[in-house]
Amino acid sequence: MMEVIELPSGYQWSRALKRVAADPLLHVDFDEGRVRLPVRVERENIPVQCTVHGGKMQIVRLDDGPLAPVHEELIRILQVQTPLAQVAAHLEQTALSPILHELRGTPLLLDSSLYGSLMRTIIHQQLNMAFAYTLSTRFVQTYGMEKDGVWFYPEPEVTAALSVEELRELQFSRQKAEYVIGTSKRIAEGELDLHEVIRLSRAEAMKQLQHIRGIGRWTAENFLMFGGGDLDLFPVQDIGIQNAVKRLKGSEQKPSYDELEQLGAACAPFRTYAALYLWESIEG
Repeated sequence: MMEVIELPSGYQWSRALKRVAADPLLHVDFDEGRVRLPVRVERENIPVQCTVHGGKMQIVRLDDGPLAPVHEELIRILQVQTPLAQVAAHLEQTALSPILHELRGTPLLLDSSLYGSLMRTIIHQQLNMAFAYTLSTRFVQTYGMEKDGVWFYPEPEVTAALSVEELRELQFSRQKAEYVIGTSKRIAEGELDLHEVIRLSRAEAMKQLQHIRGIGRWTAENFLMFGGGDLDLFPVQDIGIQNAVKRLKGSEQKPSYDELEQLGAACAPFRTYAALYLWESIEG
């Protein structure tokens, strides 16, 4: 089945594709303006293909099931209803103005699964991007599931049953393996409900997540941004953000946390998009 979604004016799909193409688990075709996404709805894994031509997005469910269950989730994931023009107009009044000419209209594509988002964020902690994606790809292709050419993260119950030694064979550090398994056990046993977490206030969500071994501020913030869709977070501990601000200011020294907090405050209530455009300014 196919559905067409009208994209807002200025929605930069090509830049969104360029960013998600860094993940080897996603199949991106730049010539066709197309990506295949692993959408998760009510514990069902649904492979979806999104293609953009002339400001319109064609949505196809690859397993021939109904599209109705995934429509609302896709609108969220693709950030179709986010006021990108308003975001850019606001950020142009801040220190980010010099980098917005090419970046305005770039949407932040969210992760398709809350559990997958949290696992990927934990796996990617304190790793360079290349090896981070190598590790998350090994994890998914070893314990996850492929459906119609689309890869899905494993169920929490599957990860919870793994041993540290099994993940060590994929080149996980012992500590990271313990974090991934331990967090998955909490989810599998019902102690941690990620859908409930993202409905909490930001402060409560951060507090609950950081009570879990292996989840600090950076991990909690990135999960709430890319998994939960919080548009007003600015991860000052992120090395990429620090380097981007350093370049933006033409400074030889990295900015202090206080400087970054002040910059983030000026970008509220769109701090997450400020972070996105800073990342894009050094990665694009």
